[in-house]
Amino acid sequence: MANFVRITMLVTILVFSGALVTPAKVVYAHGGKAHSDSKVTPLAAVQKAAGLFDKLVSKGKLDASWEINLRSITVYSQQRGAQWEWVVKFYRTEGTPEAVYIFLDSSGEYTGSNFTGQ
Repeated sequence: MANFVRITMLVTILVFSGALVTPAKVVYAHGGKAHSDSKVTPLAAVQKAAGLFDKLVSKGKLDASWEINLRSITVYSQQRGAQWEWVVKFYRTEGTPEAVYIFLDSSGEYTGSNFTGQ
């Protein structure tokens, strides 16, 4: 659970740190729904995936080096057929493979994970 909290805090810092380095005169605005017509936000997708990532490590499906060497997390949406899905990519600083992908449908439900992103 402590790892989930640590990952969630890291993600929150990474998400909001862009606002800290953006010049004050620049304004970014976006209203309405996400580009993917998703029912969950990117932050909610990362939080859900971080919990699943933590479970994969605790159950031994991913070795402890994934947690120790976690470098960054990326979230993006992609279209697979007629459906949109969230892809949350966890990068580590060393080891092969260097990334694990967790897939969530537009409702935030887990649909799979792998090391290729395919």
